[in-house]
Amino acid sequence: MAEHHTGPVETGAPMDYAEHEKTYNFFLGATKYGTLFCVALLIAMAAGFFTSAGFFTALVLFVLLNIAGFVLLR
Repeated sequence: MAEHHTGPVETGAPMDYAEHEKTYNFFLGATKYGTLFCVALLIAMAAGFFTSAGFFTALVLFVLLNIAGFVLLR
């Protein structure tokens, strides 16, 4: 049955806001750099498969895109 409380609803431990901020900032960074990795991989795969660039040129393009993206997103 529903209980009627007259005090505060929050009965658990107090929130650790510093830890929450660290976790949220980690999530944002992982999302940002994970997206960069996926986009660079797709561009390098397209260059390697659909042009005459070849594997090693696509690999170099992948590395360069990741470095450029890391510098720009910092």
